[in-house]
Amino acid sequence: MSAREIILARLRAALDPAPAPVEVPRDYRRDGPADLDRLVDRLTDYRARVHRVAEAAVADTITGILPTGATVVVPPALPPAWLPATVTALPDDDLDNKQIAAADGVITAAAVAIADTGTVVLDGSPDQGRRVLSLLPDLHICVVRAAQVVANVPQALTRLAPHRPLTWISGPSATSDIELNRVEGVHGPRTLHVILLP
Repeated sequence: MSAREIILARLRAALDPAPAPVEVPRDYRRDGPADLDRLVDRLTDYRARVHRVAEAAVADTITGILPTGATVVVPPALPPAWLPATVTALPDDDLDNKQIAAADGVITAAAVAIADTGTVVLDGSPDQGRRVLSLLPDLHICVVRAAQVVANVPQALTRLAPHRPLTWISGPSATSDIELNRVEGVHGPRTLHVILLP
C-alpha cells in the first residue's frame, strides 16, 4: 500500500461515520435599551471623537473638523445638507483608489451602531458607499442617528441584511507592532469622528 493510499484510507476512516450535528444554543440576550451614553463611552474609549449635535448642526460640526478647502469623498446619497460650503465634495462615482486615498477624508452615514461594543456598522447603502471608502482616507466622519443605535450585537444583526457588504468599525484603525506599541491608520482611517444625532 502506498503512502497516498494510507493517507486516503485514514481520511475515509475519520470521516465515516459522519458525526451528528451539534445543536448550538441561540438564547442570546436580545433585549436592552439603546444607551447612547454607553455608545459614546465605548467609542471614546476606542479613541474615536464623538460629537453629539442636532441634525441642523452637522455641516457646522464638519466645518470644525476639516480645514477650509479640504477635499472629502462622499457616497452618492449622502444628504447634501450635511456638507459645509468650506469643503470640496468628491462624489464617489467609481473613483479609483488613488483618488480616494488622496482625499483629506470621507463622510458617510451608517446602518446601525451597537452601544455595548462601541461599533458602527456600514452596509454599503447609497449613503454609506463602497467598503473602500472606509479604508483608504486617513479621516472618516460617520453620521449616526439615535434611532440606529441598538444595545447589543444580536439586536444589530436583526437590522442588517446578511447579503450586504458589512463593515464593522470600532474606533480608528489600529494594530500593534511586535513590541505591542499601538499604531493607528495601518489598514483604515487614523482618525474617526462619529457625529451622533438625536
